[in-house]
Amino acid sequence: MKKILASWIGFTDIRASKASAEDGLGPIGQAVKAMEFDLICLISDFNRKEIECYIEWLGKLTEARIVSHKEKLSGPTHFGEIYLVTSKMLNGIRSRYGDDVLLTFHLSPGTPAMASVWIILAKTRFSAELIESSVHEGTKIVSLPFDIAAEFLPDLLKKQDSRLEFLAKGVSPDTPEFSGIIHRSLVMKRVILKARHIAARSIPILIEGETGTGKELLARAIHQASPRREKPFIPVNCGAIPRELQESEFFGYEKGAFTGATRQKHGYFESADGGTIFLDEIGELPGSAQVKMLRAIQEKEITRVGSVQPISFDARIIAATHKNLVHEIVEGRFREDLFYRIAVAVLKLPPIRERPGDLGVLIDYFLHRIHAESEEAMGHLRKKISASARNFMLQHEWPGNVRELQNTLMRAVIWSSEKTIGIEDVREAIIPMSHSDRDTLMNRSLRKGINLPDLVNKLSSHYLKRAIDEAHGNKTKAAQLLGLPSYQTLSNWMKKYNVD
Repeated sequence: MKKILASWIGFTDIRASKASAEDGLGPIGQAVKAMEFDLICLISDFNRKEIECYIEWLGKLTEARIVSHKEKLSGPTHFGEIYLVTSKMLNGIRSRYGDDVLLTFHLSPGTPAMASVWIILAKTRFSAELIESSVHEGTKIVSLPFDIAAEFLPDLLKKQDSRLEFLAKGVSPDTPEFSGIIHRSLVMKRVILKARHIAARSIPILIEGETGTGKELLARAIHQASPRREKPFIPVNCGAIPRELQESEFFGYEKGAFTGATRQKHGYFESADGGTIFLDEIGELPGSAQVKMLRAIQEKEITRVGSVQPISFDARIIAATHKNLVHEIVEGRFREDLFYRIAVAVLKLPPIRERPGDLGVLIDYFLHRIHAESEEAMGHLRKKISASARNFMLQHEWPGNVRELQNTLMRAVIWSSEKTIGIEDVREAIIPMSHSDRDTLMNRSLRKGINLPDLVNKLSSHYLKRAIDEAHGNKTKAAQLLGLPSYQTLSNWMKKYNVD
């Protein structure tokens, strides 16, 4: 495994190479005398002659190979430029040597801005050891008592690029309709970018996601960002309509069509004319209703119960389900032709456990909203969450996702008697759920036999991906989360189970 030192060349280093030994070796010279490296990668804005003279001098202090990168900066404190050129060099190292390296970043040479960028990169994209050197204390390892998450990278570094990306995709960077979807994770940013891109078009959309992930919230945002925003948004819970009432509810009925039909009634499709109809839990529809819905969506017309006169309608179809409709098709419970009618564009909402960085933001948002909505309630007391309670919530799987999180916080605020919500308050507020009906890895029937190697592969792949996401690509941290001895072991597991 190669040990690589990466550093900027500072003025102190240049002066050290020109002065006598009594004036010191400079930060880089001290480091290479105190520690052994296989490769030294240096970046500098100095002129080429000064760099060549410095490398020749430094080569007398170490047997490591020295590589220099000449980069032109508009200023020594320009964070954006420093971040880009430093990342470019490190990407080159990664592409040449892969992950089989031990990186060390030197903080002392250069400006404070350069040191800050090394810290950001070491704690986010590139796992690295940090060192610093001084005349009095020599070279020592810097141990930072915190981790900088990738989502905290300054937006300033990417602001213009993001704007250009949005414009290139034909999406306006300012769409307040989606501001109600609280998120910070990259996976949710991608979902919302796709939603914004298709909002202006009238193509049918299928939103997939577990219970409580916010499928209706996303559907409403798409409607509000579309040209149909001034027309009705009609939400329909397909699983809540009794089988015998489905035709009359969806398509309406004429006066006298059946006992109790004392007046004409418009159905959901007709009521959504010009706007959007949201078919929530469409996977719960029985086969007979699926046939009639397919024809309505295909022909863009319905016939009220008790009438023979077809009525045209123009409504955008947004469907949602917590089921795997492809699996339902294979099992014969959902029509393939209907699936292809509603799944022109497919958006997959990830569960909370697959949205790294979002849970803390959601906790703060819901707590603030609960206090705002309860401000006028008698005896309401504004409360905060203790560190232990927050950590407990961050570790919980949240099978009910955002809805479960919101309801749990509401119960914790109501039941806790102190100003600070403790871990026991949260533990009592979480309602234990039984998931024996789920296709889990731990409760599958042995009646027809199981494929144990396949189950082991799925379990390993699942947790490897989650750990990498949670650690923002930092293999050392991901290995610690999984109880593996080193990042090399993690790399071997990832290779074995085909995890990228």
